[in-house]
Amino acid sequence: MLWKTRLALLLFYCGGSCSWAREDRQQQQQKNSASTGAPARADTHRAHAAEVLDFGYVPSVVYETHAYYEPGPIGLLFHMVHALLYAVQPNPFPKDLIVKLLQQNMGGIKPEELQKPENVVLTLQAIYYEIGFIVLAVLGFLFLILMPLVGFFFCMCRCCENCGGEMHQRHRKNADCQRGFYTASLIASSIFITAGVLVAYTANHNITTQIKSTRRLVSTNIRDLKSFANYTPAQIDYLTAQYTTAKNKVLSDLDNIGPLLGGRIHNQLEKEVVPALDNALRMTGVKVESAIKAMRETKEALENVSTSLETLQDGTGKLQRSLQAERSSLSNTLNDPACSNGDVAHTCSTIRGTLSQLAISANFNGLPDVSPQLANLETVMKTDLSYIVQKGYSAFNDTPLMVREQTKGVVSRVKALLDKSGAEIIGFTKMFPVEPALENFTKFLSDGQKNIEAYYPQIDQLDFYRWIGCVVVCCMVVLILAFNILGLMCGSCGYDKNATPTTRGCMSNTGGNLLMAGVGFSFIFSWVLMGIVVTSFVAGGNTEKLVCEPLANRQLFKVIDTPFLVHPAKKNFLPGLLFQDPNLDLTLGSLYRDCYENNGIYAALKLENKFNFVKFINATAYNPELASILERVNVDLQGVTLLEQEGKDNLINFANTGLGEINYPGYLTEVNKGVTVVDLLSFANELEAQADNLPRGALGNALKGHASSIRQIHKEQVLPMEQAMKFVRARSSLSQSITLLQTTSRELPTKVTNVLSAIDAAEYLIANNASQVVKQETGKYVRNLVSYFRQYTNWAQNSLMLEVAQCKPISNIIDSLEIIGCSFIIDSVNTFWFGLGGCCLFLIPSIIMSVKLAKFYRRMDTEDVFDDYPSYDTMTRYPRASAPPRQPDW
Repeated sequence: MLWKTRLALLLFYCGGSCSWAREDRQQQQQKNSASTGAPARADTHRAHAAEVLDFGYVPSVVYETHAYYEPGPIGLLFHMVHALLYAVQPNPFPKDLIVKLLQQNMGGIKPEELQKPENVVLTLQAIYYEIGFIVLAVLGFLFLILMPLVGFFFCMCRCCENCGGEMHQRHRKNADCQRGFYTASLIASSIFITAGVLVAYTANHNITTQIKSTRRLVSTNIRDLKSFANYTPAQIDYLTAQYTTAKNKVLSDLDNIGPLLGGRIHNQLEKEVVPALDNALRMTGVKVESAIKAMRETKEALENVSTSLETLQDGTGKLQRSLQAERSSLSNTLNDPACSNGDVAHTCSTIRGTLSQLAISANFNGLPDVSPQLANLETVMKTDLSYIVQKGYSAFNDTPLMVREQTKGVVSRVKALLDKSGAEIIGFTKMFPVEPALENFTKFLSDGQKNIEAYYPQIDQLDFYRWIGCVVVCCMVVLILAFNILGLMCGSCGYDKNATPTTRGCMSNTGGNLLMAGVGFSFIFSWVLMGIVVTSFVAGGNTEKLVCEPLANRQLFKVIDTPFLVHPAKKNFLPGLLFQDPNLDLTLGSLYRDCYENNGIYAALKLENKFNFVKFINATAYNPELASILERVNVDLQGVTLLEQEGKDNLINFANTGLGEINYPGYLTEVNKGVTVVDLLSFANELEAQADNLPRGALGNALKGHASSIRQIHKEQVLPMEQAMKFVRARSSLSQSITLLQTTSRELPTKVTNVLSAIDAAEYLIANNASQVVKQETGKYVRNLVSYFRQYTNWAQNSLMLEVAQCKPISNIIDSLEIIGCSFIIDSVNTFWFGLGGCCLFLIPSIIMSVKLAKFYRRMDTEDVFDDYPSYDTMTRYPRASAPPRQPDW
């Protein structure tokens, strides 16, 4: 009982130090997804799914024992024996019958209770199950009893010259056939007996060989138990140390709470915020760019127009005064009396009618000044609107930094709590003296191995005695076989057909005597052999059917695991023995099954019902305090400003540059006009031509003088003005710029208003409606943190169930006991009685054939005689004569 107590103590400590509840490991593996945004946006975002942690593999141990036995050629004999036993006992394993018998025997059966009907029924059921063995055992006992009696009476009968004892052989015509038949039958019987004795000797030798193999099984099983004890502490340490992996991952996520939690909040809010900023950026990048280009061109044009306008306005005044003076002077000339003559009057009247053409056409003095618009354009063009919008992106993308700053206190508290939890987990595993208990267990194994090895010489000696005894038994059969074989050889070799029964040779007579000696030894040894056969048959056969077969198909475990088998108040036997808790749902069958699959001892012994370490892990790794801290994570985004007031004012000023107030039609109208109403050179030439048509005199000379003055005005005043209006005359460039600027200026206020409305709505969303987004993303972030601990607990409990303290040695011990007890010993014992029993059965025909055949080999005292004379009665016999009567002619 000492080894049971120590084993229970070991399992207690091992289970107490590593007890997780049995659950399936949840595999979570999702790919990270990234979302793209504007150039100034965060370029990467973490996926919402928690990362799958890699805890590695628990240090494994390779056990040496291979609890598998392949008998080899002798397995054919084992199968024959199993087939014979199945024929003798084809009934299934009587589980219910054995349970009832055990329960009654546990309570104690009094003699008077045997007469009860239920006990009678159980007895009849047991007899019915054992009927095959009973019948064969009865036949064996009959053989055991009758063979000595038959041998005794046979001997007495032969001494009285009966039962073939008389030394006289009657003449028969088929004597040769009979002798041949008896010889063949005896040879066949001897062959079967030889096969039987070889089978018995093989089984005997197999026991000795396999007993030596048991040392290897014992040694490997003990080494496996030592490995089990030596590796378990390292496996437990590795299991608890992997809490650091989960803790470090949580700490890493806490250190990166800004990119993780802030990035997730950013991803959710950017659906509303980024489109507004994108619209503003597109406006600044596309619409505003084209507008600024037009403004730049228009600014240059307006600057040129403004410069030219000043020049033209000054020249227009001078030109107007010169033309007015020339027109007055020419009018005075035409009022000369010389113009009153008939022919001259018409010419003067014509010239007087064209005086109104001496005037300016374009009135540049009426055009408005563009200096205010130029000043506004210069101010707007100095403003970088794209930079203003990029500042909005930057403010929104600073959400992770804001989250990190606002959660500094929470992160520091969580880190301190995780360090405390890790210390508690390690401290909990150190509470149980696992290593001292395992050291004691290892020492116990070493001492036990020494004690077992100390018995090896005694076992070898006992096995040698057993082997000698079985060899002696086989030699009994071999002795009988020797007499039979020698008798057959001597008889067959010394037999002479021409010799009469009374004149047979010495060798033939010796053969007959040897056969009779074999018969005598058969009677002497057969009952001893049958006694050995019956004893080993009953013991080995029932052991095979009631122990080995149900142990091989695990039916025996069902008997042991029957509830309330040992005591009516104790449900299960095994937990009551190990834990003093018979109500625990633990059976020997489940223990063997889990250990056979090389699961952990924790799962095999169902230690979660005694030491639920998973509950402790969950309560420690993710305790209410940690949950409370994480629930208080809060992020305030009211400080996020997408567009400052300065940027809004710049956008408004950009839309209100005053370009729409310019009198674009007036500019276009004046640009399309000439400097004067009529071409002065043409007018002067026409005036000079008309002066030539007048009579020579002072009037004609005066008109020519006016023509010369007009040319001088054109040269000195009109031509410079036309040079100043060179840009104006190229009016297509200015016209196009003004037209584009006019179109753009009409669209800008609406665009700017829409952008400002979208940005205001996004800022309102961030400031007032982001709490739900923050709450949702915070919950996801916290669940990811919790999932790391859950991954650890799932991995830990699965490792504990499958990899920590793998109890394969326990199932190997059971399998090794089955191999040693059943395959090595019981199968060999059954094979031994199988061969020896065959010998006993074939001794009967061997005795009969030997007695019959000995008549043909032994030298007889008398024989049948026939008379050759006519008067001689050939049917007259002399059965009792010592020699035939002599005839006269012999």
